Amino acid sequence: MTDLATRVAPPRVTLLRRAAPALLGYAAVRALGLLVLVAWSAARGKSAHTLLTARWDALWYTRVAELGYGYEVRLPNGDVHSNLAFFPLLPWLERLLHALTPLSYADAGFVVSLLASFAAAWGIFAVADHGYGRRAGASAVLLWAVLPVGIVQSMAYSESLFTALAAWSLYAVLTGRWVTAGALAALAGLTRPVGLAVVAAVWTAGVVSFVRDRSAAAAHGARGAEGAPDAPWGAAVTPHSPHPTTGAPAGSRALGMLLAPLGAAAYVLWVGRRTGKGPLGYLDVQAGWRNGFDGGYAFGRFVADKFTSFPSALAGVGLIIGVGLVIWLYLIGVRQRQPLPLLVYTGVVVALALCASSYFGSKPRLLLPAFPLLLPLATTLARTRTPRSALVIGLLAVAAAVYGAFWLNGSGPP
Repeated sequence: MTDLATRVAPPRVTLLRRAAPALLGYAAVRALGLLVLVAWSAARGKSAHTLLTARWDALWYTRVAELGYGYEVRLPNGDVHSNLAFFPLLPWLERLLHALTPLSYADAGFVVSLLASFAAAWGIFAVADHGYGRRAGASAVLLWAVLPVGIVQSMAYSESLFTALAAWSLYAVLTGRWVTAGALAALAGLTRPVGLAVVAAVWTAGVVSFVRDRSAAAAHGARGAEGAPDAPWGAAVTPHSPHPTTGAPAGSRALGMLLAPLGAAAYVLWVGRRTGKGPLGYLDVQAGWRNGFDGGYAFGRFVADKFTSFPSALAGVGLIIGVGLVIWLYLIGVRQRQPLPLLVYTGVVVALALCASSYFGSKPRLLLPAFPLLLPLATTLARTRTPRSALVIGLLAVAAAVYGAFWLNGSGPP
C-alpha cells in the first residue's frame, strides 16, 4: 500500500521536479504574450499595465479590495451593477498583499493572478501526469497556455486563481486526499460562482465511493467499507491509468464532502442577508447584470442573429464550430473514460458557460477553467515527435499572443 500511494501521489518536491520543464515552457508562452501586448498597446497609445490590472472585472475586484462591498452603478435602462456579484477570495488576497507590500491594490491583483496562473499550470500538469504520464502533463500545460484567450491568465481576473484551486482539488480527489479536496473546493466556491463545478465533482466522487464501498461490503463481508483504505481514484490498473476506483476511509470522505460547499454557501447566504432577499438574493444581484441561467436560449439567439448579414454570418459559423469543438472534446473525454470527477467538473463548467445569459464576448474566458477538455489533445500531442510538437506549440503561442493583444485592445471586456 505504501508503494502504491507513493506512485500515484508523489511528494510535492518530486511532482514539482517532474513539472519543471512544463512550467518553464508555460513561463515562456506567458512572457511572449505579455511582450506582444506591451508592443501592440504602445503602438495604439494604450497602457498594457492598465489593460491587465485596471479595466473591466479587474477594476471591480480592486474596488472590493479597497472599499469593500456596497458599490453599485445604476445604468440609464434601470439595470443595477453591484459589486456583490464578485466573489471575495481574490479581493481578500489583493488586500492582504497590499497590506504586506508597497504594491497598489491593482498591482497586487496582477501578482496574485500571476502566481495563481503558475499554480494552475502545475495543478493541470499534476492531473494529466497522474492519468496519462509526464509528456501528456506537459502538453496539457502548454495547450492551456496557448489558448486564444490565454492572456486572461495574466490579468488581475479570478480565472487563474479559480483554475488553480479547481485543478488541485481534482488532483486531491484523484489521489484520495478528500479533506484537502474539500477545503480547496470551499476556496474555489469563494472565488467564482462556477465553484459549484468543483463541489459537484467532489460530491459525485464521494457518493460513488460510498456506493462502491457498500457493494464491496456486501460482496466480501467483513472486508467492506470500514476496512483498509481504498486505492485512490485512477490508481487501480496501471501507474497512469485514467480509470477511477474509490477514495479513502469513510470519515475523511465525509469530511471532504462536508467542507466542499461551505465557501459558496457562505458567500451566497451572506449576500442574501445583506440584500434582505434571503438565499436567492445573489440571483437578484446577477439579474442586475443581466446574468442568469436560461439553458442557452439567449446564446442561441445571439448566434442566430449573426446570420442576418454576410460579414457577421462568418462569426456565426465560427461560434458554431467553437461550440461544436467543445462538445466534441468533451465526448472524446467520455469515450476515453476520463475519471468521473473530471467529467462532472468539466460538464458543469461548460454548461454554466454556454447556458448562461451573460455577456457573450466572455464565453471563451468562462471556458478557460475547463482544462480537462484539453486532455484528448494533450495525449495526442504527447505521442508526437518532440520537434513537431514544439513547432505546433510555437505557432499556437505566436497566434495566441497576437490574438490576445488584439482582443485586449478592443472596445469590449474579455
